[in-house]
Amino acid sequence: MQAELEKYKTLDFRAHQIVEGFITGLHKSPFHGFSVEFAEHRLYNNGESTRNIDWKLYGRTDKLFVKRFEEETNLRCQLLIDHSSSMYFPVERQGNFQEPNKLTFSVYAAAVIVELLVRQRDAFGLTLLSDKIDLQTEVRSSTAHQRHLLTILEGLLRPIDADKMEKRPTSIAESLHLMAEKMHRRSLVVIFTDAFLRPEEHEELFDALRHLRHCKHEVILFHTFDRAKELNLDFGNKPIQFIDMESDRRIKAFPHELSAHYAAEMQRQTDALKRHAVQYHIDYIPVDIALGFDQIMQPYLLKRGKHF
Repeated sequence: MQAELEKYKTLDFRAHQIVEGFITGLHKSPFHGFSVEFAEHRLYNNGESTRNIDWKLYGRTDKLFVKRFEEETNLRCQLLIDHSSSMYFPVERQGNFQEPNKLTFSVYAAAVIVELLVRQRDAFGLTLLSDKIDLQTEVRSSTAHQRHLLTILEGLLRPIDADKMEKRPTSIAESLHLMAEKMHRRSLVVIFTDAFLRPEEHEELFDALRHLRHCKHEVILFHTFDRAKELNLDFGNKPIQFIDMESDRRIKAFPHELSAHYAAEMQRQTDALKRHAVQYHIDYIPVDIALGFDQIMQPYLLKRGKHF
């Protein structure tokens, strides 16, 4: 029965559930800590709530003062999701919340961040990328805009037929260059991508990330992958036909004969991406989709510079 009920939980419900669960675990109110910052003290008025009384100051002065806060409303966050064909791996897990593929993980993670942004009264927009900008919304802070984005994101969760899937290559560098110039200065840019690129495209991606930082944007890069299958080539000791999801190229091989060399090359590419991110002061977050959604929360909140 529980498994059946899980199927009918909506994207916004799950995003709300994830955020509430995280905040409850910290034993703090979801509306204080990351959404407001301290402004000044004022004298306490009899009869008002005691919630914001500064008890440490009372201990020093023997007078009741209330902390006044001011809301931050100047953040503009751009959520960029790579929805190239490789992001659908593994295809059979498309839309599965319990065992997501890379795109499904990215969709739910984006919905969680939008939920946080709504609570913070910050503005947000969504961009879908492949080898071009496939969709770009306006940047707004309303709950109506949140519902609009969730509708778009839910559309990305629909199951697909691998044989009929449109072949969209991963080539986001040019789009990132364009976004760097077009976005409002000092935006927070959150990127979800598997960075599955041809060797010659890696330098192009590094240049695009550097361009984002040059334009004063803060960047969080969520690097999505299935560690067992995509990084370690863990397919057992049997012949496998590997299909390139973006070009449909097919190769038959014994995974165990290739795994050592393959894993070393993938580690080299991952290390290079991480090294360049550190060099450009970009928050690089490796995301093994098998580890669940909690891994998106702390990095985002730390990047916002607020602590519960």
